[in-house]
Amino acid sequence: MQIAAAAAVMFLRPAIRSHTQLSTPATVTHRINMSSTASNRRNVAIDVRRLESALEVARSRFPHLSFDIHWRPFQLNPNFPPGKGCDKMEYYYSKFGEDNVKKMIPRMKATALEHGINMNYGGTVGNTFDSHRLIWLAREVGGSELQDKVVESLFKAYFEDNKSIEERGVLQECAAQSGLGDECREMFSSDAMGCYEVMREKEEYGRAFQCSGVPMFIVDGKFVLNGAQEDTAFLRVFGKLS
Repeated sequence: MQIAAAAAVMFLRPAIRSHTQLSTPATVTHRINMSSTASNRRNVAIDVRRLESALEVARSRFPHLSFDIHWRPFQLNPNFPPGKGCDKMEYYYSKFGEDNVKKMIPRMKATALEHGINMNYGGTVGNTFDSHRLIWLAREVGGSELQDKVVESLFKAYFEDNKSIEERGVLQECAAQSGLGDECREMFSSDAMGCYEVMREKEEYGRAFQCSGVPMFIVDGKFVLNGAQEDTAFLRVFGKLS
């Protein structure tokens, strides 16, 4: 079975890989956008925490299933120039209106805190293509577990530490924290490594599942969950797989 899921920037723990009666583990695939809009940012980070909760319950409720999490690339603003982006709050004000943003942020921070996310709104938004190259590299080198570690580090840098994850120096810090230092430096010494693979993956999954926004969760290649989800929604889908 394959479980695929798409989401903007989110937090995930390593995939569940228990011994099962199935020959193929269920795979949870995520499309990610490291600089999603204000509304999507909340959906992604929090929805991934809810997915984590659902997977923990699924360990005992569906012991015959195993799960593999696969992150897929998605960009809301692929035309942003490379390098350090624009001020995050100024961008949100221009896109959503200052009054709307000021009303929205306290609610989003409170909800995120309930899920263990100390969400901040400093830093920048920009072109995140290099971050997707890094996430692709992590899976090539160390599979789902290393990919999850890299994404977790990127999320913390972006959502909590107000860092500009479109800058290669920040990406190299996140890679080093996750145990991917040498390979990351080698990749960023070239502007080509991983580019074709990320573009192909983004286009193929976008076309196959008509993904025009995030979060999106694609389970077993056939169950698609769009937008904000409660953990019970994931569990209902997992039940259909069993």
